[in-house]
Amino acid sequence: MITIGLLREGKVPADNRVALTPAQCKWIQKNASDVRVIAQASPDRCYSDKEYRDAGIEVKETMEECDILLGIKEVPVRQLLPGKTYLFFSHTKKAQPANQAMFRTILDRGITLIDYECLEHDDGQRILGFGFFAGVVGAHNGIMAYGQRTGLYELGRVYKQKSFRELIHTYFGLRLPEIKVAVTGSGRVAHGVLEVMNLLEIVEVEPDEFLERKFSYPVFTQLKGAGLYVHAQTKSYKREHFHQHPQEYRCKFLPFARTADILMNGIYWDPNMPRLFEWEDMQDPGFRIRTIADITDDREGSIPCNLGDSTMDAPVYGVDPNTRQRTAPYQPGGVDVMAVGNLPNELPRDASRYFGEQLIKHVLEPLIRGGSVIIDRATMVKNGELTPHYSYLEEYARPL
Repeated sequence: MITIGLLREGKVPADNRVALTPAQCKWIQKNASDVRVIAQASPDRCYSDKEYRDAGIEVKETMEECDILLGIKEVPVRQLLPGKTYLFFSHTKKAQPANQAMFRTILDRGITLIDYECLEHDDGQRILGFGFFAGVVGAHNGIMAYGQRTGLYELGRVYKQKSFRELIHTYFGLRLPEIKVAVTGSGRVAHGVLEVMNLLEIVEVEPDEFLERKFSYPVFTQLKGAGLYVHAQTKSYKREHFHQHPQEYRCKFLPFARTADILMNGIYWDPNMPRLFEWEDMQDPGFRIRTIADITDDREGSIPCNLGDSTMDAPVYGVDPNTRQRTAPYQPGGVDVMAVGNLPNELPRDASRYFGEQLIKHVLEPLIRGGSVIIDRATMVKNGELTPHYSYLEEYARPL
């Protein structure tokens, strides 16, 4: 018998998403007689303890009897149980300093860490993620913020709706002005953004039309790959080469910053990649963007004026392009930034259900039956030892 535990989120503020819904836990126990699921008692989950109990799932305070522990965000050091197998978003594969103590504790306590972010198909496509719903919420918040800035329309908050379906109903009858929206990226986040663009009846146009034409209705254009980057010498773009040598490329976004009202940013970024624009560009009178939804949310990353996370309660802050300081939102001459790190928390039940479906479909069986190539590639630490694939983290993992 293998016992799977659903962890109570310990990071503050607590995340309200879950890896498996009550219905999914019930399905697992019905279809795998040698698997038992326990939910750790939690006051914060989007699914209540009662809903798990009603589905026939035990709810307990402690998780010591579990073999595999499923969480969402980083597990606090004091809560890490020795010798267990953990799956969660550890945010350590880039050697993030904030999580170094946690990573070292995982090694010290003989834990096995499988990171959701590292679960990939053979072609590098990520298997698990909340990106689609991050895109939905981020796009909504971006459009909402522009309405707040201009006073031309009003959109309510996502979290006040019980589901994505109910959110869609709030769009009926909404008339948007002649806004131009630039969308960057092509992954799950971008797919979520495009869903909202379509639901709001914002019309897609080609990039060259977006730059050259005026429209009497709201429009957006999507920029990705060759539309965003070009090799500095060869003037070409090859995806694989770009990801291997991003420092050799320059970004072509700036003309869109002079044409767009709103930027929805959904691109992956690492420090070697060129930014979409720089602070100096924002000081140019021709810089038109006044609302930025930085959905992928890298502080001082592809969006230089991302000065750190905002919160679900107050998702938008202002930035003064001249002083480079954070201000109140919606100030004359300022740029508004939406940079929330846990956007799917505003649609937690939908996001959790989708995540759990992918977990069951692609990960659960090899996880409980002894592993697979996919599981092995995502295992950062095995029984307290750094695995070969993550040997580049040796310095990060070394005890102080």
